[in-house]
Amino acid sequence: MQGDPVGGLISAIIWMVLLIAIFYFLLYRPQQQQRKKHEEFLKNLKKGEKVITSGGIIGEIKSIDEKTVSLKISEGTIIKVLKTAISTYYQEEEKKD
Repeated sequence: MQGDPVGGLISAIIWMVLLIAIFYFLLYRPQQQQRKKHEEFLKNLKKGEKVITSGGIIGEIKSIDEKTVSLKISEGTIIKVLKTAISTYYQEEEKKD
């Protein structure tokens, strides 16, 4: 006995749609939300805030352009980095005695 070829095709299509939906909700959508959150973070950067770059450099924002940020990393040392290289705010840890 052979199975119904149309039923097998419908079953295969349902599985493909199910797998695409799983990949969308587990992989693509969370990355998209994280990217939007990071873009919003970059849009709200202000002069004087302390930030950390993706390379681990900690600095204070001195000026912001459309695509670049000037960071003061030590007294007399200002570097220019791409805005997209800023990963997060820097928050100094409180020392516990």
